[in-house]
Amino acid sequence: MTPDLLTALTTFAFVTVMTPGPNNLMLMASGTNFGFSRSIPHMLGIGLGFPLMVACVGLGVMQVFDLWPLSYTVLKIGSVTYLLYLAWKIANAAPPRDAESSGKPLTFLQSAAFQWVNPKAWSMALSAITLYATGRDLVSVLWVAGVYIVMSGVSTTSWTLLGQQLRRMLRNQARLRAFNWFMAALLIATLIPVLWPL
Repeated sequence: MTPDLLTALTTFAFVTVMTPGPNNLMLMASGTNFGFSRSIPHMLGIGLGFPLMVACVGLGVMQVFDLWPLSYTVLKIGSVTYLLYLAWKIANAAPPRDAESSGKPLTFLQSAAFQWVNPKAWSMALSAITLYATGRDLVSVLWVAGVYIVMSGVSTTSWTLLGQQLRRMLRNQARLRAFNWFMAALLIATLIPVLWPL
């Protein structure tokens, strides 16, 4: 991979992982409700699960949609259903003190598996492979996945820390409930491009 192409890929990866989407909104909510250290498995699930998904997409998963167009509809229905469920969980999250004992952030495996039903993750993976691993050769695909490992580390840490900082401002239970409902509404809003594409 040439230095110019690597710079372009790094910039693309940084912008796509830092912008709000289901992963980042859920990490911010997790940081707020559970704190940074309890959110680390969630962060690692995204930070390693998404690059793995990128690699799988680059090595052939994209062809499933070409061979079985119905699989795209099934994925879309599954994605919408799961995101609505996660929005409900965020909206009804317990206050931090109660969450310490009763609530649980997403685990490593849950957040890694979530990438496969995350509409933004699919869009990012397909775009990154199409633009930066045009030959679909193993080396190019691994470069794209490797850059996403680094950029995902920056993004997951930043959004979780933001949530943790908000936790201090949301000690009031009514404010925290309003925040959680707002995060749930934003998560649902991420479905708009999926349900009504331009």
